[in-house]
Amino acid sequence: MTSPQVAACGPAAPSPDLGGRTALVTGAAGGIGRACALRLAAAGAEVRAVDRDGPGLERLVESAVGLPGSVEPHVLDLTDLEAAEQAAAGTDVLVNNAGLQRVAPLEDFPPDVFHTVLTVMLEAPFRLIRGALPHMYGQGWGRIVNVSSVHGLRASAYKSAYVAAKHGLEGLSKTAALEGAPHGVTSNCVNPAYVRTPLVERQLADQARTHGIPEERVLADVLLRDSAVKRLIEPEEVAEAVAYLCGPRASFVTGASLVLDGGWTAH
Repeated sequence: MTSPQVAACGPAAPSPDLGGRTALVTGAAGGIGRACALRLAAAGAEVRAVDRDGPGLERLVESAVGLPGSVEPHVLDLTDLEAAEQAAAGTDVLVNNAGLQRVAPLEDFPPDVFHTVLTVMLEAPFRLIRGALPHMYGQGWGRIVNVSSVHGLRASAYKSAYVAAKHGLEGLSKTAALEGAPHGVTSNCVNPAYVRTPLVERQLADQARTHGIPEERVLADVLLRDSAVKRLIEPEEVAEAVAYLCGPRASFVTGASLVLDGGWTAH
């Protein structure tokens, strides 16, 4: 499917100045993480791009050539929790984005997959935050942005691990906000609905083949059923929200969940 044009809404917002700041983005090889890494590098940050997909990280580095900041690839599997915590040391901005999905009813959901999802999407963010806070506290400034989901606020059937992890991430983010406030550290969530990523594009194609209907029908009748805005959100739109939360104009925003769901949760 071709990407729809997103209507312009006035002049572009000024870029937050992150020159001299070090940012760490997980799940940076593709989708939202890739868009966040490029957006923060465009704002001048030195970005540590973390992913287990080495070739994807190399493509990201190539795309960042010429930006005011830089992107440095770090191949890392976040199930290695000790390595994750160490990787976050010395970072000024932390973007917890990495995630995975498995769709199955509770009685059939593999326990090992449930454990892995919670490890990558909840325990690893805890360890990354734990690793980043000493430096942030020491300098009296820091930004933590947790890429949650509309599923951090609402549940869907057959996504027990993902929903549980995102709900837990919401609570972790709020706790970090309360503890970090006296030290100049903010912590927030960004909550998108379905984002145009390779994972979602594959879901569209797979369900279209299974049900014998066009991809447009899958998009409208399944993924966007509860959304008032009938399109997927683009990764760059999510990255713009992340960049805002990292900038000086968001210094009073903490413990919040910035919802980008096209009206889903307005029901």
